[in-house]
Amino acid sequence: MIYRNIAPKLLDALHESPVTLLVGARQTGKSTLAEWIAREHHKARYITLDDATMLAAAKNDPSGFLHGFDENLIIDEVQRAPELFLAIKSVVDRKRTPGRFLLTGSANVLFLPKVAESLAGRMEIIKLFPFSDSEIDSKKGSFLDRVFEKRIRSAAGYNGKAKDIQERMIRGGFPEVIQRTRSERRAAWFESYITAILQRDIRDISNVEGLTALPRLLSLIASRSSTLLNYAELSNSSGIPQTTLKRYMALFDATFLVQLLPAWSSNFSKRLIKAPKVFITDTGLTAHLLGIDNKRLSTDHVLLGKMLECHVFSELSKHQSWSKDIYKLYHFRTAGGEEVDFLIERADGLVVGFEVKSSSTVDAGTFKNLRSLAKEKGKDFVRGVVLYTGEEYVPFEEKLIALPIHSL
Repeated sequence: MIYRNIAPKLLDALHESPVTLLVGARQTGKSTLAEWIAREHHKARYITLDDATMLAAAKNDPSGFLHGFDENLIIDEVQRAPELFLAIKSVVDRKRTPGRFLLTGSANVLFLPKVAESLAGRMEIIKLFPFSDSEIDSKKGSFLDRVFEKRIRSAAGYNGKAKDIQERMIRGGFPEVIQRTRSERRAAWFESYITAILQRDIRDISNVEGLTALPRLLSLIASRSSTLLNYAELSNSSGIPQTTLKRYMALFDATFLVQLLPAWSSNFSKRLIKAPKVFITDTGLTAHLLGIDNKRLSTDHVLLGKMLECHVFSELSKHQSWSKDIYKLYHFRTAGGEEVDFLIERADGLVVGFEVKSSSTVDAGTFKNLRSLAKEKGKDFVRGVVLYTGEEYVPFEEKLIALPIHSL
């Protein structure tokens, strides 16, 4: 088993919280991680609601089902029986034992009515992403923690070549996919994956009609990855009314297919109003939805730039999930229209800016927008980083550096 960097945070949660919910997209390795936790670190009985008998028992009499187990429980695919949550609340309220329940779900159960209310203050939520590049290379630690250090020589933890990044983007990070060497077998997996989510996970959390429109909508979103989310334009392109479109987007979000990157503003309320950028969670899935391969990336530099931005966002999100400090991810735009691809804000207000470039060389002009961010943030600006396809760490001036993308 490839070690998951989120494991220490998951173990901390089990030592302190009566209910821990491990969520993430289907096939990210939640069940494997939960079984490893039970086997190596936290004695518990593992049951899955993918088992038809277990599911029937849980839905028929949730309280009786839970009372039939004396030990700590790991309940896999818990979103399939939302009836369990009130019963779990009752068990926890009688005895708040840390680690009593570890739940996993391929759909965000907080999307289900009354679940958030029933387990408020009793449940810690941890998100598991597909494998990061660093996990595949057996590297621990967080890139984000390193770039916020006062001195940074190089954050590089991978000694490959820039062309390897293209292969990694096309492949993505799903455990099953990284084991497949043939592109047609990966394509077959992604097709089955999309079908499983649309036919099962989305039906588990919502009685939605018009499922036939969702695959095309997902492809449209993939074509707009790393751009501002514009519901009016997306509605015109898809022929789906905006009200329905927003409902579908909420379902994609709940099943972890899509992530939104909010805009940064010094005014906290404006962060909720400004348009976010939209991303498909995994670059391999993005490439599949777009129908592109490594050869296409090598000849289409515009597409390569888009995919690199998607890749960096995906990797930053993963490192954020297991970092020691608390970080928030944003995109940044000045009043004059200057943009920075990613702004990372630590809980204390310090920020690091990232620009992503598909070029193998960088010059002083590449840092123009990062200088605008430095001016905006003043003393809270830690550094600006250009992530590029070259091979060297290069300091340009105080607080401005270039790093290879494979530093992630």
